[in-house]
Amino acid sequence: MTTVGSGEYTYELVESWAKLPEGEEFGMVSACATDSEGNLYAFQRKEPPIVIFNPDGEFIGSWGLNAISNPHGIFIKDDIVYITDREDSVCLRYTLDGKPLQVIGDRGVHSDTGCEVPGTLCPRSAGPFNYPAELVPGAGGDMYVADGYRNARVHRFAANGDLKSSWGEPGKDAPNEFHLVHSMMVGADGLLYVCDRENNRIQIFNADGEYQGMWTDVLRPMDISQDDNGVFCISEGGRDARQGWTEETDSRISLMNANGDLLARWIIRGGHGSWIAPNGDIFVGVPDGVGVDKYVKQ
Repeated sequence: MTTVGSGEYTYELVESWAKLPEGEEFGMVSACATDSEGNLYAFQRKEPPIVIFNPDGEFIGSWGLNAISNPHGIFIKDDIVYITDREDSVCLRYTLDGKPLQVIGDRGVHSDTGCEVPGTLCPRSAGPFNYPAELVPGAGGDMYVADGYRNARVHRFAANGDLKSSWGEPGKDAPNEFHLVHSMMVGADGLLYVCDRENNRIQIFNADGEYQGMWTDVLRPMDISQDDNGVFCISEGGRDARQGWTEETDSRISLMNANGDLLARWIIRGGHGSWIAPNGDIFVGVPDGVGVDKYVKQ
């Protein structure tokens, strides 16, 4: 097997770890997450959108048939599944077995940001939603939404789905400016870590949206998660010709501590969606129908 990382953060790669039933193929795995039993939920751009694998990578179920137009983000906490349907501009909560619990937003209704091309810098920010990327839980039942593909906002919702606050404006430089809010999570310290993808940085806010700082040693951060030891796993998209880069860079995993110090980094063959399990094992959704790679912590 291929070994990556170094020292305390050494991993062995298991390519195409997740095994579908014979004759089945993956769509693009946009994101993935594990439940309390270590089962992996892969959110794929194909029917059915949710496919589930046990800790050995064996297929054990699926759900969501005809329920999601464009799978994007997934996050699991306390065995509740948080997902986003990007093109329908809704955020949803489900049980592990696919029972719907909540829908936030109106299907097919997009806020007025003046943006027509997903991923471009929108002319203005607006309310929820216009192609949201990820829904994640916060403290006390609150939820946060990365509303990034045709908006430039973070939204905070109460447990009942009422909007509590929003922040962010389109821009490339100053704090609280965003160009494609792609992923985020509430860390063990209670702070919100936001992947500001096309600005090549992670911005950090408190629960009320007050700016705390940023990390800049990242290239198009796609997804962020944290293990039980406080280590952040960030999958990065690498080079993008739209940014005018000429040097060759690849998708990669970066592990960082709570200060933003780099612990380990290596090249991967995917990167849009990733997840670090509580024990430090890492899963990466691989594009082009390949499925999920697993990095086993040594």
